[in-house]
Amino acid sequence: MNSPRAAAVRQGLRSRSVNGALRNRNALRSPVARTALVAAAATAGWQGHRHGWWRHGHGGYGWVGPLFWPFAYYDLYDYGLWGYDYGPAFWDYGYGDIYAGLFSPYGYDSLSGYLPSRRSAPSAGSGSQAAQTPPSDEDQLAQMCGADSGDIAGLPIDKIQQAISPDDAQRAALDELGNASVKAAQTIREACPTTLPLTAPARLAAMERRIEAMKSAIGIIQPAMEKFYGLLNDDQKARLVAMSPREKQGGKGTTSSDGSCGITSLSDAVAWPTDEINKRLQPSDAQKVKLTALQDATFKAADSLKATCRPSTALTPPARLAAASERLDALLGAVKSVHAALDDFYGTLSDEQKAQFEAIGPDRSGSQQASNEDAEDQPAQRRSRGRRHHRHGIHGVESVLRHIITIVR
Repeated sequence: MNSPRAAAVRQGLRSRSVNGALRNRNALRSPVARTALVAAAATAGWQGHRHGWWRHGHGGYGWVGPLFWPFAYYDLYDYGLWGYDYGPAFWDYGYGDIYAGLFSPYGYDSLSGYLPSRRSAPSAGSGSQAAQTPPSDEDQLAQMCGADSGDIAGLPIDKIQQAISPDDAQRAALDELGNASVKAAQTIREACPTTLPLTAPARLAAMERRIEAMKSAIGIIQPAMEKFYGLLNDDQKARLVAMSPREKQGGKGTTSSDGSCGITSLSDAVAWPTDEINKRLQPSDAQKVKLTALQDATFKAADSLKATCRPSTALTPPARLAAASERLDALLGAVKSVHAALDDFYGTLSDEQKAQFEAIGPDRSGSQQASNEDAEDQPAQRRSRGRRHHRHGIHGVESVLRHIITIVR
């Protein structure tokens, strides 16, 4: 896809700061760096949009192009193992992401820019080696899924050993935990999208696969973690907890512990667009019944997720992994219930109605209008203003990434 918007997305993802952060494991272990990187990737190629309506409360994004939950393994470990600042990167995922799955902010033109571009086909007689030429650019999406295999988040075995001075049995259990973490990373990575989910049902299906992979990953890690943690004495447990980045900052968390997961009410940003759907689709009476059922399913999903937020009593790695597993259960159940209601409604729509439904998200984010504008027809002043906004937004994110990379080197 060589459209201007897809090209702009690739240009944003290829920026020096984004590529540098993706290749810097120390930077990726910082939730702040990951949040900045995800923000840059989620809004790459957007002119004049530094914040999207599907943005999380702490600055992250649940969707980056076709990918749901970028850096899932890191987020899981930051909360489950370290309890990093109460785990906002993990607990911010919820109703807003389901809403963004229903009404994706990305049109196809911009969405296609998140998949790697390929070199042109080799000429005849160029040989089998040329025919297998790899992508011309790094697949940033795959890197956000954990393409760097076993060292994706990196359970710091050496640092843990130095901190707790394990005996032979504890060292063997720690090795088992390290192996489990590698397998868990691979499980999550395998749920990375390889195609573009172009419809709401396809996006919710992608969410289900990603969450199910995370659930499976916890199932792999949790027994090994419980075995290892159970072998530690109280002093070793205290030293393990002291390794937490939050502890190194004097215990000053940046996240409220009120248990709301950032959800206090259904904001205007994710309010159900009943009027817009009625205007665009002009549904029949039978379709309105199914539309109401879909709306009710989303409200119930929001309520259920608010009721299953982070417990303040999960103070140890095994307890936090258990809490994370329960949250993923709730999130998966919410997605499945909305998905079922969506399928019931979506199956009654004509092709034209489906197209109108899919246009709601891109239109409200402004990307559809921008992608349809012909640059040659725009006044010079308007084009210049758009470029300035674009540079300003990217520049701010790049500055954060460069600063963090410099610190963690």
